[in-house]
Amino acid sequence: MKFFNFHLMPYRHADLDAIANNGSAWVTFSNRHYDAQKGAELYHEYLDQMEFADKLGFDGVCLNEHHQTAYGMMPIPGVLAGALARSVKRAKLAILGRALPLINNPLMVAEEYAILDNLTRGRLIAGFVRGIGAEYHAMGINPAYSQERYAEAHDLIVRAWTEPGPSIHGRGPTRSHIRQSGSHRKAPARPSAGPRACATPIARP
Repeated sequence: MKFFNFHLMPYRHADLDAIANNGSAWVTFSNRHYDAQKGAELYHEYLDQMEFADKLGFDGVCLNEHHQTAYGMMPIPGVLAGALARSVKRAKLAILGRALPLINNPLMVAEEYAILDNLTRGRLIAGFVRGIGAEYHAMGINPAYSQERYAEAHDLIVRAWTEPGPSIHGRGPTRSHIRQSGSHRKAPARPSAGPRACATPIARP
């Protein structure tokens, strides 16, 4: 059995009455309720907590991705993972996970994760998810294509890590992610110790 420290990094200074009056802490809750100085202090406090979890002996620390919500302050978990990559000395660093259907070019995630895996010398756990309904609304993406976008992005990322510079042609509604003006996208940097992907919530044929 292994123990991981999972953090949502909520904006705990949010006005609960304002959230109740708005009807939601997601998407429509205005950023005028966010205080940048308090937010900065929270980021540092939360990173300190995750570094302390490493010192306490947790097997890993976990980040996740949510957009336009007071529920969590990690729209780009790779930024926080980069801040932790050198200060967390022993524990694995898990991102659970990047919402692939919301990404226009999946190779950006492949590159991001490859760099993080190199920085941690192979301690990255690369997580992929589909995201939730509110985030599709926020990003203006049709959730009907969620599974197709996820599958294609996932396969492209894995190929970019495991094949020597593949040329990729996208298919279906996501082909604009992969190919622009007829040019091919080449594979990015590769993880240092091979990919350890997790959280792939789709049935595959």
